Amino acid sequence: MKKQLLGLKAYLFGKESEKVALSYLKKQKFKIIQTNYHTKYGEIDIIAIKNNILHFIEVKSSKSYEPQYYLTPSKYTKIIKSIEVFLLKNDIYNGVDYMVDLLCIRQKDEDFEYDFIENISIF
Repeated sequence: MKKQLLGLKAYLFGKESEKVALSYLKKQKFKIIQTNYHTKYGEIDIIAIKNNILHFIEVKSSKSYEPQYYLTPSKYTKIIKSIEVFLLKNDIYNGVDYMVDLLCIRQKDEDFEYDFIENISIF
């Protein structure tokens, strides 16, 4: 039972963090295209556009550690494959530049700290 409760808490914290991320990105003038885009390879947390550049944004959050360390090379590869699927299915974005970004959110009491890293590459 305790393990299930911890899993539920982590899930709810992750969902809350995604809401916080959306609010942050909107304040930064991003237009949100889609959230939680699923493919057989994995998920892209947020797809947005700003200044005619597509941003595929991975959201990582934590209360007690540095969240960027949870973006592994394996996860990054899944994101790239999912981007390819998105672009194949959405002709409207053919020829549009894109980048992969990482939005780290750290919760300190009731406040949030943001670290938005654009155009990341794991390799």
